[in-house]
Amino acid sequence: MIPLLRLFYQFFLRPMKREPVRTALTTFAVALGVAVVLAIDLAGTAAAGSFRASLETLTGKADLEITGIGGVPAETAAKLARLPYPLTVAARIEDYAMVAATGETVPLIGMDLIATALDSEDKLEPLRSPRPIWVGPRLAHRKGETIRLTINDHSTDYTVAGILKEGDNAVVMDLALADEALSRGGRLDRILVTVPDTTSIEEWQARIEHAVPPGVTVARQGARTDENRRMLAAFRWNLRVLSYIALVVGAFLIYNTISVSVVRRRPEIGILRALGATRGGVLAAFLGEAALFGVAGALLGLALGRLMAEGAVQMLATTVQALYVSSTPAPIQLTWVSVLLAFAIGIGTALASAFAPAREASQVAPTEAMARGRVEYQARLHRGRDLVLASLFALAAGGAATRPPVAGKPLFGYLAALLLIAAAALAIPSLVSALTAVSSRLLQKTLGVEAMLASRSLVASLRRTSVLVGALATAIAMMTSVGIMVGSFRQTVALWMDNQLRADLFVRPAGPAAADRHPQLAADVPDKIAAVQGVEAVDRFRAIAISYEGLPATLGAGESQVLARYSKMRFLEGERDSIFRTLPTGDYAVVSEPFANKHGVRKGDHVKLALGGSAHQFEVLGVYYDYSNERGFVVLDRGTLLKYLPDPAPSNLAVFVKAGFDLETVRGRVEAAVAGRSVLIVSNRTIRAEAIKIFDRTFAITYALEAVAVLVAVMGIAGALLALVIDRRREMGLLRFLGASAGQVRKLILCEAGLLGLLANVAGLALGSALSLILIYVINKQSFGWTIQFHWPVAVLGGALTVIYVSTVLAGLYPARVATRLNPIEVIHEE
Repeated sequence: MIPLLRLFYQFFLRPMKREPVRTALTTFAVALGVAVVLAIDLAGTAAAGSFRASLETLTGKADLEITGIGGVPAETAAKLARLPYPLTVAARIEDYAMVAATGETVPLIGMDLIATALDSEDKLEPLRSPRPIWVGPRLAHRKGETIRLTINDHSTDYTVAGILKEGDNAVVMDLALADEALSRGGRLDRILVTVPDTTSIEEWQARIEHAVPPGVTVARQGARTDENRRMLAAFRWNLRVLSYIALVVGAFLIYNTISVSVVRRRPEIGILRALGATRGGVLAAFLGEAALFGVAGALLGLALGRLMAEGAVQMLATTVQALYVSSTPAPIQLTWVSVLLAFAIGIGTALASAFAPAREASQVAPTEAMARGRVEYQARLHRGRDLVLASLFALAAGGAATRPPVAGKPLFGYLAALLLIAAAALAIPSLVSALTAVSSRLLQKTLGVEAMLASRSLVASLRRTSVLVGALATAIAMMTSVGIMVGSFRQTVALWMDNQLRADLFVRPAGPAAADRHPQLAADVPDKIAAVQGVEAVDRFRAIAISYEGLPATLGAGESQVLARYSKMRFLEGERDSIFRTLPTGDYAVVSEPFANKHGVRKGDHVKLALGGSAHQFEVLGVYYDYSNERGFVVLDRGTLLKYLPDPAPSNLAVFVKAGFDLETVRGRVEAAVAGRSVLIVSNRTIRAEAIKIFDRTFAITYALEAVAVLVAVMGIAGALLALVIDRRREMGLLRFLGASAGQVRKLILCEAGLLGLLANVAGLALGSALSLILIYVINKQSFGWTIQFHWPVAVLGGALTVIYVSTVLAGLYPARVATRLNPIEVIHEE
């Protein structure tokens, strides 16, 4: 065993020590891949793992929860408490408030504090304070402090009656005070029920369902949280897949590193085999070298991943808040599972990518050990076969792209992307040969003999060149495809806003809003604004967070006649004018495209909603384009909603100004009309700019992942060029001995780097364009339900590709410096 370890040290560890820069670059490439996957996993868990965390901590554990669209009648809690069962019933009003002093959004919970304080006069005393609340230690330090809270469209001072031990960012108040502050009108958000374990939960659920009014849902506590997690599954899944790009690129580089090692050590391998080393021993030695890169990369990746998660969690939390559900980021926790995941990824990737060249090393016969050209000959010989395989993979990718999702995940879309990447990798040797053959003479005429030699050198080491071009091209392709997808999405959203946001002013409560929370304006605000001189029309829109078939959604209601006149709302299914004429006349609805795709709803189908104490069927008149959030909308006419939920308070208003009136003048009059209310009044231009800003923040994490993948690839180019110089030191020394200047050798290496960058850009742009079609029309469509119009973001792509090309050329500077410092006398002496 000791002789084997000694041989491993002599033949593998010592060369790694002699080439610290190359070793460090390869290790860092693996570390970045591990770090990205780990960071996305940690940040995703933290950002998406805290739904209602503060609410659930403070409200305690229960077995069942009772909810309803628009709330649950307060008398339902009293009725449940009178049932002849030993039930514990707790009524809850839940929402969010904004601390006026800091702008922080905090959970607001209304509980029946009077009932829990009746056994003690001391406990009742704090409730006698003016507007008493209990807050976490981060919001106040002592009793008696005054905190101003913005709730819906009003700001009010509250007295701190106590400091909570848990829930450092929550506000608790009595049920009656919460009902007043939130204008609930005697309706509860939730009723929590704890049941004895004398019978099954299912049996208790059935008994309670018979005791509650129709249209009210009884489910296990936490069902809404589970719905949110299911809704976020596609988002987190796609992020994980994107994070694997850096690993794929790192795998290319490990493959290249071990391949170079095999080529350089063929004589040594032949000697070892002649001295009795087995094929298994050689295979194990090269896999051991790869494992060392994996272990070192995993160790460094753990530290990097933990740091990167800190930045990623804020990006992810912003996206989750804007598109999905209210969520407070939880602390990032590096567990043993995370550590094992990092090592499994690092070592697994290294071993998998090194297996082919390691197996090739084990097959080397002693008599062929000095046949240095054989490997490259084989690579050239198999180009035709590889092109046929590439064509077959491309056809298979086309077939996979037409398949439906599996369990809501676009698995065949991912398979199609992988097949396309494999097809490109197989076609790259032919691409390299063809482009270098065409450009060789042109390069000589334009850049000199050094460029021509660089071109021929790349073809002479075709296998190594193909791997390098494949690694960088894969990173460029993913950057290109995601860039096209995001650019197309951005352009689509901008065009959609042109049609959807036609009003001159938009009014909404200053209270905190998100995809799953919709603060309300006072019912008299729309009438006051409609009476303002210069206002032509007001569209009152009400939004309510609901659950539909186990997934979160939003129920909305607007004024059909106003929309018919002023908006240019576009429909995928249904005729616009007919829809707006019919919508107010009965139980009709329109649904957004994400809702339709998630639930398989089409024009003419019916959606079932529990409103006003009973379930109702609404016929779907059409499906409209919508990009405001991924939850999906069911939209009724305002009159239809008021028929079942007689609560006139709107969530926001769209104000249309009469022609000929100055917008700022009318805005000032609107502000005067709602003086004393905490509302936000924004212009059309402002709300569009804010929407685009949110969009860009949403995709910031995507761009960050692509940047890391490209960085890994460029680092790999630098490491590979360095290895190229070391492997060709005799060739470089001979060139110097025959009269080549240091500048010519430097130009030769930089030309090779430039050609590698050019080939990778061409291959990456072609592959990325094909992948973008899969991202836009398959993966995105099946994951989120949005139809995106294809658009070329020429300026963004041109800038990114230029930066990558320049970075690739700059990556050749250090290898070129090493090449120019080789001593030609020493090289000739070695020969």
